[in-house]
Parts: sequence; C-alpha cells; structure tokens
Amino acid sequence: MKVLVAVKRVVDYNVKVRVKSDNSGVDIANVKMSMNPFDEIAVEEAVRLKEKGVATEVIAVSCGVQQCQETLRTAMAIGADRAILVQTDAELQPLAVAKLLKALVDKEQPGLIILGKQAIDDDCNQTGQMLAALADLPQATFASKVEVVDGKAQVTREVDGGLETLSISLPAIVTTDLRLNEPRYVTLPNIMKAKKKQLDTFKPEDLGVDVAPRLKTLKVSEPPKRSAGIKVPDVATLVDKLKNEAKVI
Repeated sequence: MKVLVAVKRVVDYNVKVRVKSDNSGVDIANVKMSMNPFDEIAVEEAVRLKEKGVATEVIAVSCGVQQCQETLRTAMAIGADRAILVQTDAELQPLAVAKLLKALVDKEQPGLIILGKQAIDDDCNQTGQMLAALADLPQATFASKVEVVDGKAQVTREVDGGLETLSISLPAIVTTDLRLNEPRYVTLPNIMKAKKKQLDTFKPEDLGVDVAPRLKTLKVSEPPKRSAGIKVPDVATLVDKLKNEAKVI
C-alpha cells in the first residue's frame, strides 16, 4: 500500500511573525522556514505504518516555490521513500492545493493519504476536507490514533465531547492532530541519504489544474496590544466596573 503525505513549507513556529508595513501580508524575507508541525506528524505516522509492514512506500508531496525541495528533503530524511514537488510561484489557497493533490492521487493511486489538520501560517483547516470531497474518498480528521487492519483504518479522533473512533474503508484521507505521535529526531546520516532519493517536479499545468486565487486578502494587521489589568478592592467594585465600564453584564 502506498501512503501519500502532504507537507507545507511555513514560517518556523519559533519565529515571531511580523506584518509588512503596507499591511499586505506577513513578512517572510530572511525568515527561517520549516515544515509545518502537523505535517511533520503526518510524515512520522506514515513512516511508522511502513515500519509496521502496513505500507510499502511513503511519498511526500509539497506544492509551492522551489525552496519547498528543502521541506521534502526533510520528509525523506524522516523516512519518506520519494518526493513530488508541484512547483509554482503563485499564491496557493486550500482549494488549489486540494485540486493539485487530487491530480496526484489519481496519478499515484495511494491507499492512504495523510495530511496535517491545518497549517500554522493560514490556519485554514480546509485542504484535507476539500481533497476528500474532490476525490470522493472517506475521511477522518483530527486523528490522535491510527490503526490499519484488514483494508480499513480505525481512527480515533478528538472531538468537543472527548474521543470518537471511526472505521473507514481504504483508500481514505486522514488529517493529523498534535497528540498522534512525537516526530523523530532527524539524524545526519539520514539527511545525507535523503539527498540521493528521488524527487520529481511538476508544474500545475502539467497536472491540468488552475491554481488562480479565489480569495483576496484585503488587509493583514497585528492584534491590538492588551491593556494592563487593574485591581479592585472588593466584589461590589468589580461588579460595578463590569456593569458600567466594560458593559458585559
């Protein structure tokens, strides 16, 4: 069984994000970039499935600029067998990425597709669900545990009321939550091996996909700074301020 894993190149989670002076977006010039943490968990889960003998091949996929090759090399250093880059300088939105992944799913025919539940840059949490709709495949989102047995995936997912377990037939789409696993540390020998692994590059037009943006960002701004708190002498004063100043009661 092939496992297809989607990975995204994002601003590293340790970096403080700054808004451009013209409020047109986030400044990523000379900023450290890395693999989206949720996608790193997805790659780790796919590699573990291969180590258990469930999967035969793990294919990492990324869509974006040429520098996404670095992200794919990291995925191969974790344990992916080969990688595919859909290279474009266009602004990619979730629907466009879902369409590109759908074309690759049709091409590769994987038994399982694993994605991070969301990216830490746009926080859309849409690509996995859109891909499931486009490919007409069963899906299980926010997975905290995945087991593949007898052609079905048993997925434990985190919901508002606790945990829910779904049984879905393969091929299927799973999106990962933080508690699914702890990604392994990438060693130098594996980084060197990853440089020799196969990495294929396509353009969106090669896959017959229109990636033109459907949404337009009007303005990006930082949240307002929080004002300092105040101390009140008693409950009566607190209630008075909540009622007359804050007007929340």
